[in-house]
Amino acid sequence: MDLFYNGNVFTGDSFVEAFVVDGNHFVATGRSEELLEKYSYATKHNLNDKFVCAGFNDSHMHVLNDGYSLETIQLADHTSSLKEMKEYIAEEVKSRQIKEGQWIRARGWNHDFFTDVNRFPTRYDLDEISQTNPICIVRACGHACVVNSKALEMIGIDKNTKQVDGGRFDVDENGEPLGIFRENALDLVYAKLPKPTREELKQMLILAMKQLNSFGVTSAQTDDFVVFHGLDYHEIIQAYEELKEEGRMTVRINQQNHFTNLKSLKEFVEEGHYTGLGDEFFRFGPLKMLGDGSLGARTAFMSAPYADDPSTCGIPVYSQETFDEMIGYAHNHNMQVAIHSIGDGILDRIMNAIEKAQNENPREDARHGIIHCQITRPDQLDRMAKLNLHCYAQTIFLDYDIKIVEDRVGKEKAASSYNFKTLMKKGVHVSNGSDCPVELPNVLGGMQCAITRSTLKEHIGPYLPEEAFTVKEAILSFTTEAARASFEEKIKGKIEEGMLADFVILDENLFEVDPYHINDVKILQTWMNGKQVY
Repeated sequence: MDLFYNGNVFTGDSFVEAFVVDGNHFVATGRSEELLEKYSYATKHNLNDKFVCAGFNDSHMHVLNDGYSLETIQLADHTSSLKEMKEYIAEEVKSRQIKEGQWIRARGWNHDFFTDVNRFPTRYDLDEISQTNPICIVRACGHACVVNSKALEMIGIDKNTKQVDGGRFDVDENGEPLGIFRENALDLVYAKLPKPTREELKQMLILAMKQLNSFGVTSAQTDDFVVFHGLDYHEIIQAYEELKEEGRMTVRINQQNHFTNLKSLKEFVEEGHYTGLGDEFFRFGPLKMLGDGSLGARTAFMSAPYADDPSTCGIPVYSQETFDEMIGYAHNHNMQVAIHSIGDGILDRIMNAIEKAQNENPREDARHGIIHCQITRPDQLDRMAKLNLHCYAQTIFLDYDIKIVEDRVGKEKAASSYNFKTLMKKGVHVSNGSDCPVELPNVLGGMQCAITRSTLKEHIGPYLPEEAFTVKEAILSFTTEAARASFEEKIKGKIEEGMLADFVILDENLFEVDPYHINDVKILQTWMNGKQVY
């Protein structure tokens, strides 16, 4: 039994000074003096006036992909120019002693930050790094990648290759591939990448969980099934099960089950899977589908052409018919759905499918949801509330998107986008997340963006300040609201008797610190299941 006292403890409802953990649950909260007397036999931890709240819950990210990405060359801090990025990759190839013929993998570039050119890299840029090693570099958003000529040769892509539904690869004026792949076309590349072993999967998951703990994250709702093309999802489930049995799970996992076709979804359901199956360490959550792409790559599907590129509306990954089939099937088989939607065009299709499913088979509290929910029209915000949908927001996206949203979609549509506070006022539950590895699983950064509606460093903004969260709303979006998203609000997300003992200790009080410096607050300790994991 552990007694934590002399702290500023935010329970989720109010403040207390102390709390007691017995095993993996909270058993008491209250004043330090009272609990010290009542639980005198407990192991005592003086909080020294530090701030404590429930462990953070990232309601949409990619744990396995994060672990996989952490093993690749990290480009996020090396994309001030195309020249810098190429030089850094070349240096890393040399320092890592990557052998001739091995894949060179990197992630995190963003061409919007290039100061020397204003374009995507191409095969020819990467050929300058190597013509003997296949290279694949993934954009920060994860919705586009670029490969070199050697990779194209290995993949078997040339000017005679047909485009794929729900994606595309770029070609020059002669029809020759440029090495740029978007959305479903990414599978053409990923199918040729080496598949990991079970042990390698486990090491990736451990690496990711360790990183999550350092940001105060104790629960994650994650989309893991499609990270490796052609890898049986049973392998991923088994990797988690083995880690659980070995006592090496330091993050509670709610799996957002990603399927790309009705056949595989049916097989999953017929095996006996449904939303809520599992335990406190690993649980199956909703059907996850990818509706469209990203704003940065202009692959998010809009109802009208992009303001800064009228030649495109983006890329819809699925037709209305496919959404109707898959969402309808999940709905009819006790599965929640959580669908990636960044553009307002794809949001229409998703809500059409959800409404159709509900009309045909009414279900109370299905908690279907929209992941990202970025570019929206006022009528769609009303419709989300009417359909009682959950919003899986990523307020950390404001750190970058503030700089591009008006250019991409125009001022009128930008004014009704990222309207998370408006959704809350309409009765929609809004949880928060990072979409990691698109962004770092930086909860405090996400909170700062939610509260200030400004970028983290330059403090550009505020963008739509009326949409700002209070400090309490920001914390709850990563705790109680995130737990609600996975139907787990009765077991975690608060520091109160009977709840799972997941909590984080910070060096400053989030309610008192300058909102523009929340991201500077330090995570001192992270506890999950009554044990210190960071």
